Parts: sequence; structure tokens; C-alpha cells
Amino acid sequence: MKKYDICIVGSGAGAGPIIYELAKAGFKVCVLEKGPALETSDFSKDEYLACRKDVYASNLQNEFHEIESFSKSQKKWKLATTKATGRTYWNGNMVGGSSNLMSAYFHRLKPNDFKLLSTYGKIEGANVADWPIDYNTLEPYYAKVEEVVGVSGEVRPHSTQEPRSTKDFPYPPLKTNLISEWLDKAALAEGYSMVSVARGIISKTTTNRNACYYSNFCGSYGCSSNAKSSSRVALIYPAMATGNCTLIPNAKVYRLETDGTGKVAKAHYYLKDEKKSIEADIFVVAAQAIESSRLLLMSRGKLHPNGIGNQYAQVGKNIIFSAGGIGSGNLFDKDFSKETIAKIKTPGLWVNRAIQHWYEIDDPAFNGKVKGGTVDFVFEHANPMPKLMRQKWGDNGLVYGSKLKENIQDYFLDQRKIKFEIFNDWLPTDNCMVSLSETEKDKWGDPVAKVKIGYHPHDLIVARFLADKAEKILVNIGAKNISTGISSTPSPNLVAGGCRFGEDPKESVLDKNCKVHDCDNLYVADASFMPTGGSVPYTWTIYANSFRVADVIKRQLTI
Repeated sequence: MKKYDICIVGSGAGAGPIIYELAKAGFKVCVLEKGPALETSDFSKDEYLACRKDVYASNLQNEFHEIESFSKSQKKWKLATTKATGRTYWNGNMVGGSSNLMSAYFHRLKPNDFKLLSTYGKIEGANVADWPIDYNTLEPYYAKVEEVVGVSGEVRPHSTQEPRSTKDFPYPPLKTNLISEWLDKAALAEGYSMVSVARGIISKTTTNRNACYYSNFCGSYGCSSNAKSSSRVALIYPAMATGNCTLIPNAKVYRLETDGTGKVAKAHYYLKDEKKSIEADIFVVAAQAIESSRLLLMSRGKLHPNGIGNQYAQVGKNIIFSAGGIGSGNLFDKDFSKETIAKIKTPGLWVNRAIQHWYEIDDPAFNGKVKGGTVDFVFEHANPMPKLMRQKWGDNGLVYGSKLKENIQDYFLDQRKIKFEIFNDWLPTDNCMVSLSETEKDKWGDPVAKVKIGYHPHDLIVARFLADKAEKILVNIGAKNISTGISSTPSPNLVAGGCRFGEDPKESVLDKNCKVHDCDNLYVADASFMPTGGSVPYTWTIYANSFRVADVIKRQLTI
């Protein structure tokens, strides 16, 4: 059995920097990825393939989750499997993980995100905790992501601009639509500046990657130009080129085996339903938050009877998603000149604008300062299928024939929808956690993850405050039919926590370097480590932290 310096479970944003850094440093790396090794040529703009058939997610008849959610109508918690409901919590089942499918709106966390408890105090019913590191510790790694992974953008002053060690981004900003200028003016009229949003999409061609060609399809789709800064393209391919990285796709890890000292000795996995194992000196788990917790809980042994890292029953606790909601408005052709509407309807160009003026809220509506959030402005996704489906409804129910044709023509030819997405903290609570199902098993006979999804009411109050600010901006640019939906139902593609890091082993699973407290050669490097999620998408922070952990592991291997 071949022994490696390091074995990494997963290949997404939490795994890629470690794979890249260790392979480039000359260490022998083995990557166990549950999904297939898809190439850039495998990604097309086939909507039915990408979005309706879930080809990039696991087959729910074979692998699924058990979801426990609260029924407001029945006033009780109810269980349902995703196999029965069809709502998947699997994301990016392939080499590079969900970083292949991300929309790649990149925001850094801000200094106050690292000290939520000490800055804003306790919130009853929430398990808020400070991070064991601060913004300054992570800042150099944010800068490294910009350069190595590839981030485009422009630094423009605004009220909550975080400190930077570099003057600007290594790639210039992507081309934007006329609507971006309107949003800038609308914000200035309200007394603040819009944020120019950075993107994990490169704007100019490099030796191994093409620039964005503005295909008008991005989120939920793989990139056919290699412009999107996925772990696969930006990190794993260069790691493979060193000759030091062995990639094993379709390898489903089900248990980590420890030796008599409590260190991990082997990773056991299924390959075409055959059981295999890998030995290494260091192990890293980066399987996305739900499955990383599940793997640690399933890895029981003499010295870890309740699972690795679970000596104080902390594994799987304090799972977090991203709170917020979605709003929209319509820009009708009849309200603008032909020349203006032609510019608004130019396909492919980005909006790339956000509000972060209320990242910290100091308003009479709240009792003192509270943590706020981010509002990203985007155009409606280019997918035609959901747009078509919505046109079958009229004021009195289903419509047919001429009325349906009229609705379709009006929606596709006479208007364009502008949307906003709200991101604010999903406060960790005792009612949001991962455990092992007592009854449900996957196709290999292993217990599936049971995910209890509860939320804190404070999240909805903050989201509503931000929505009011965003709606005013849409009014200012001339949008009509403005509406917002604030929801306690989480987006399954933004999940973190479950193995939070901290100083006290009784209240955390990992130390400040993301090493498991009770296992000296095991690290967890995906979003699981986050005690709080901030008010932005997680990907940039996952990448940055993984580069930080890579430096720690290199030092450990050279001692």
C-alpha cells in the first residue's frame, strides 16, 4: 500500500489551496474525490442537463440526507428525506467541487466579522462566538487568492472598505452593463457609494486560462472558457502538473481509521463499490460542511468512541447557512428610449454592484449597533425555462393559448428583470446541526446525515431592514413591480460550521489552525471551521483559510 505525505478528502475550495501548495512544495499528495473528473469540455450551456437533471449532484436514490425542519402550520418538527422531496443538499459532485458552479461573487469578510460576540454582545438563543484569529491574520491570504486563484475587480472607496495590503486587484474589472452606472448614481443620491463587486472570474487571458467571454450563463453552470476561478482549473491542474499529486475520482470516503496513538492512519473509501484505503502522514477533510461532520461522526474507534473530534459532542453543532432573501423589479421597454433599452438588454455584461453601507447597522429600529449585511445586485439568470414556467400563471390561475403567448412575448421581449440578493449572518443555534440518522442509510449501508434546520428570528429582522434599502434603489433607477421575499428556508449551496474552530476544546472541534483538537494529524479545511459566517458568500474566505492551513501543514511536515 502506497503511503503519501498527505491525503485530502474532497477537492473544492477548501481542498484546492492545500493540494496546490503541498504538491508545489514537493510533497506527495493524494486526493480522494467522491465525484467524477469532469473536464472543461464537459461543461455546456444545456439548461436541462445542468439545472433540471442535477447531473452535478449525487443521485438521491443512492445518497441523500434526512432533513428535520419546523412546520409552522403543525407547530412541530418534521422529518423528510431528500430522496422523497427531491431537494438536494449535494453541491458540485465532481473534481473541483461546487467551485465549478459558483457565481463567484467575491467579498472579503470584514474585521467585525471575526469578533461578533465581543463587538455586538450576546443574542439570546444564539451561540455566537469570536473567531480565534483576526482579519489581519487572514488578509495576506485574501491577497494570495487574488493572485493565485484569480480575482478581477477594482478597489473603490466606500464606507465599510476593509483594509488591504495591495492597492488593487491583479485582474481589471469585468465589463458591466449600463445599469451599473444607474445603480452608482442611485446610491449617491441616497448619500453613500455602491461597492464594485470583485469576481472569481478572470478578465484577461493567461497562459493556461481564457478570459471571460460573457456567455450570459454562470451560476449553476461550469465554465467552458476556464475563466471561472474554480479549484479544479486554478489549483488542481497546476498541482497535477508537478507530478506530486495523485487524484482518485469516484472515491467515496466513509471512515477515517486511527491508530493506537489516536492519529489517523488510513482513509477508507469505496471505489466502484470496492473497499479500498490510503495511508498518509497528514489527513485533511474538505467534503463540504454537512458531509465533513458526517465523516468525523462515522469515524469511531477505541480512542474516539463517538467519532473523531467529538470528545465534547461538538461535531455537527452550530451549522450555519446564509440568511437573507431575494428581491426584484422590472425595467419595461416603454419607460425608456430605444437606445437606452438596447443597452440595458445587452446580453452577458455584468452588474457587479453591491450595497455594504449597512454592514453594521446603527439605526433607531435596533437597540444599539447590530451586524448588518450585503446586498448584491444581479440580472435575472439567463435560464429560459423557469421564466417560461412563470408565464403560465395569470391573475385568475392558469392561462392558455393566446394569453400564454402574450405573456411569454411580453416577458422575453418587452422588459428585463433586475434582482438583488441579501446576505446576512445566519446565527448559529442549537436547532441547526448535523447528526447521523438513526434509521436512514445510503446505498453502501452507512447512516446518512440528519440535518436539523432551525433559524434565529433576528436574521429575518436584519434581512428585512436591508431589503428596504435595496428596494429604494430599484425605485430610483425606474424599476416597477418591486417585491422582496425574506425567507427562513436556507440556500443549500451556502453551508458552513459543524466543526467550528476555537481555543477551548469543550466548545470547538478544531484549534485556530483547523487541526482537530484530539487528533494531531487531521485538519478540516472547508467552511466547517467557521463559527459565524459573516454577511457575504463564503468562497473567498474558504480559499484564503485553506492557503493559511497549507502553510501550517507544510511546517508540520518539515519538522
